Amino acid sequence: MALPGSLRRQPANRGLVSRCTHHHIVVFLLTFFSYSLLHASRKTFSNVKVSISSQWTPSCLNSTAPELRPYELWNSSHLFPNAEEATLFLGTLDTIFLFSYAVGLFVSGIVGDRLNLRWVLSFGMCSSALVVFFFGTLTEWLHFYNKWFYCCLWVVNGLLQSTGWPCVVAVMGNWFGKAGRGFVFGLWSACASVGNILGAFLASCVLNYGYEYAFLVTASVQFAGGVIVFFGLLTSPKEVGLPELGVDQDSSVEEDANRPLMGNDDADDDDRNYSIQATDTDSQPKAIGFFQACCLPGVVLYSLAYACLKLVNYSFFFWLPFYLSNNFGWKEAEADQLSIWYDVGGIIGGTIQGLISDVLQKRAPVLAISLLFAVGSLFGYSRSPNSKPINAVIMAITGFFIGGPSNMISSAISADLGRQDLVKGSSEALATVTGIVDGTGSIGAAVGQYLVSLIQENLGWMWVFYFFILMTSSTVLFISPLIVREIKLLLHERRLRMLAE
Repeated sequence: MALPGSLRRQPANRGLVSRCTHHHIVVFLLTFFSYSLLHASRKTFSNVKVSISSQWTPSCLNSTAPELRPYELWNSSHLFPNAEEATLFLGTLDTIFLFSYAVGLFVSGIVGDRLNLRWVLSFGMCSSALVVFFFGTLTEWLHFYNKWFYCCLWVVNGLLQSTGWPCVVAVMGNWFGKAGRGFVFGLWSACASVGNILGAFLASCVLNYGYEYAFLVTASVQFAGGVIVFFGLLTSPKEVGLPELGVDQDSSVEEDANRPLMGNDDADDDDRNYSIQATDTDSQPKAIGFFQACCLPGVVLYSLAYACLKLVNYSFFFWLPFYLSNNFGWKEAEADQLSIWYDVGGIIGGTIQGLISDVLQKRAPVLAISLLFAVGSLFGYSRSPNSKPINAVIMAITGFFIGGPSNMISSAISADLGRQDLVKGSSEALATVTGIVDGTGSIGAAVGQYLVSLIQENLGWMWVFYFFILMTSSTVLFISPLIVREIKLLLHERRLRMLAE
């Protein structure tokens, strides 16, 4: 008895390997490190907050400033009377950045689908590097300190940095089909964690010379990366004469592997053609509209789920070193080094869970199981003893079950949603859908930073973890319709295999 087409998908990873060329490797590396550099500049700002706070409060660090007029504008670095107010302003800058970043994601996705992705990404990297240089280096060299100027620069930086994620996901989606996409994107989405580590390393190397040099080094490397991307990145296989995904109908493996994640899987439609590409008459597909993208199956549900999950993930990004230092009394440098284990867990989690979702050809059940374990790991981490080895192990486990699903939603699932059958092969939906999902998630992350500080100040850290558990559970709740649907499909496929035997 022959199995239906929906069940003949076991060799997907082999099909991926057979179609991988050196162009795929170059695209993987360029997109990986381009977003790593963008994330590195964000991490640099987090790593030098103590030095910035010291400079903005009364100290002798600026005694050699020239006597320029007006004195209050040019010669005074004392923006705040104490470190507490300076720290509060730095937190405000984080919130400003996240909100402008979220707004920019919605716009950047639409722009990326209508312009050349390489141009948009390169422009965002180079322009953001210049803004980071103005913010942290030039203002210090000129001894120019102004709160409103800092706020404006960070709003612009958030808008420019938002060009990164929709563009790199869209490029990766153009080059890598659903065959092995979970594994490839799970490994590739480690770019954010690698960027965090890279930013911490670059900042620590030059911080003794002044925080302005940390910004200078990061901005210079990011600008150079933007130039390399402009001259070296290929946005789609057709630029080098390779067939686009699903165009080669001779390979049934690739056709099945590119089957859309969110397509309608009725039991009577086993022999239906699931190719996501347009026909030859649609060689010039138009970019999908914003509201059309929102109406695609799964986009709204995954966007809301990611808003809750990114809130938790970014709270660890912003607050974990502070929590370790504040709650256990560990030195700031030790807390910074220990917090890396959360990123390590996220890298491993995204890769392994992506591989499992490739084998099952279903994403939602893998996410659900991981998030259920995340609830338990959050509860366990909130009661971690004052022991660095034990804390590091539980932290890595928490990163595995939270960072993994977060990476999967923002990369592999976003690419799946942007290439489902309702799009009719229009790759110009990829950046728009990615911008919607990540933009909604960034709004949740921005709101979360304020809520975390509010809860911690009034109720304590234990209630912060209860809040994280609530948000993680809400993530499962939002994708529960998709979980039920995909589990039914798995059971249906299992029954067909049993009948075939």
